[in-house]
Amino acid sequence: MSDLLRRITVNPKQCGGHPCIRGMRIRVSDVLDLFASGLSAEQILEEMPDLEADDLKAALLYASRKLNHPVLVA
Repeated sequence: MSDLLRRITVNPKQCGGHPCIRGMRIRVSDVLDLFASGLSAEQILEEMPDLEADDLKAALLYASRKLNHPVLVA
C-alpha cells in the first residue's frame, strides 16, 4: 500500500505546493472533489485519461492518512 503513496508528489513550484498525482498538474483534491460530486472511478478515468486506477487509490489513501493522524493536546 505504501507504494501507492509514491504516486503522490509535492513540488512547491507546482500547483502552489499542493499534493499532485505523479508530478502532473492534477491535485489530489481534484480527484477527491470528483468522487465527492458523485463520479465513479470509471467516470473519473474517462474524464481524465492521464490518470490510472492506482492514482485514484493513491489519492484516497493519501487523504485517509492525512485525516488519520494523532492529535497532540498540550
